Amino acid sequence: MIAQNFEYSAPVTLKDALSRLADGTAKPLAGGMSLIPLMKLRLASPESLVDIGRLADLNYIREEKGALHIGATTTHYVVESSPLVRAKCPLLAEVASHIGDVQVRNMGTVGGSVAHADPAADYPAALFALEAKFKLISSQGERVVSAGDFFVDTFTTDLAPGEIVAEVTVPVEETSERASYQKVAQPASGFAIVGVAARVKVVNGKVAMARIGVTGLAGKAYRATNAEKALEGTAGTPGDVENAAKLVADGVEPNSDLFASAEYRAHLARIYTARALVLALARTA
Repeated sequence: MIAQNFEYSAPVTLKDALSRLADGTAKPLAGGMSLIPLMKLRLASPESLVDIGRLADLNYIREEKGALHIGATTTHYVVESSPLVRAKCPLLAEVASHIGDVQVRNMGTVGGSVAHADPAADYPAALFALEAKFKLISSQGERVVSAGDFFVDTFTTDLAPGEIVAEVTVPVEETSERASYQKVAQPASGFAIVGVAARVKVVNGKVAMARIGVTGLAGKAYRATNAEKALEGTAGTPGDVENAAKLVADGVEPNSDLFASAEYRAHLARIYTARALVLALARTA
């Protein structure tokens, strides 16, 4: 199918872009990996597109005060291959390498993926495990929200009309921390049937901190806090990991479709939580 007619603009300044988006009728366009297919299927019919993909103000990766700041138009490939991300937050680089194919990773952007809020996207699992924060900006100002507050529901976020994701902030990994992302990919689309990001810190032989982000299982990504609490304070033995993984789907209504039933997805979530935790704990040794 062909998208309906729309106006296109490519402002050269962020201020101009925000002004064009202010009334909420225009859609921002960065990589277009989600928006353009929706438009071609006429599931989205914006009157105008504001291309922010070339704005230098939104394209960067830098380290400041113990955190990595990643501009919204930074592509998945840049995140995957960045020496700074690989050294300071390898979990995010690992997750980026699982997104789509090479063409998608070279065009798709961090901010676009986050704003789209696909319940089977890869980034949210890592962003929950990393306790990421998002800087949202509009012509009226800016604000910072946590991952838990940002992802509201399926394809629904806390973004207000005229507001865009400007930056994603994640902590620099401590030397005692390790992480892993394990995913069951839908063979046709590459999206996660279930994806689990595990981040752990081991101190004096005990799991001092555990963070587990889950995508694909439910209507939105989430942190499996029950599983985290069950693992913290333990020695991280295979039995400890198994007991924690059993709780990963607690309180969640699993998705069900032609490819994977709700029961099967919950089963996969438990298995892949255990795998992610085992691999993360092995990297701490």
